Amino acid sequence: MTEIAVGVLAFFGTIFIFLAAVGLIRMPDTYLRISVTTKAATLGIGLLMLAAAVYFQDLSITTRVMAIILFIILTSPVSGHLIGRTSYFSGIRLWKNSVMDDLDGKYQKHSQILKSETDDTPDNNLSHIRDEKKEDL
Repeated sequence: MTEIAVGVLAFFGTIFIFLAAVGLIRMPDTYLRISVTTKAATLGIGLLMLAAAVYFQDLSITTRVMAIILFIILTSPVSGHLIGRTSYFSGIRLWKNSVMDDLDGKYQKHSQILKSETDDTPDNNLSHIRDEKKEDL
């Protein structure tokens, strides 16, 4: 029975990691790639680690596995958010078919502060960066 549980957990963990790899290749922009890798890879790694805990059935290994899973669950969304924020702030464009940019005009360029209301002055937001890049094309 243990072998079946290990096999199922390892299989689904491998499938989620494979889907994360495919999504990393297939997604059209940085922001969608971040979303795919933080969700699917985290779940895949968690399932593979659970398979290892079930396979070894040792308290010390199980506690280490749980600590690793907790660490990944806590750090993956934070790192994905920071990579996305840095990408957005450095001017990396959204996919051309993106419906809307919720952060357009809400970041102050120099202080890197997110404002709740839009600021129409081009010195304080990122819209002028995107406009300059569009003019260059």
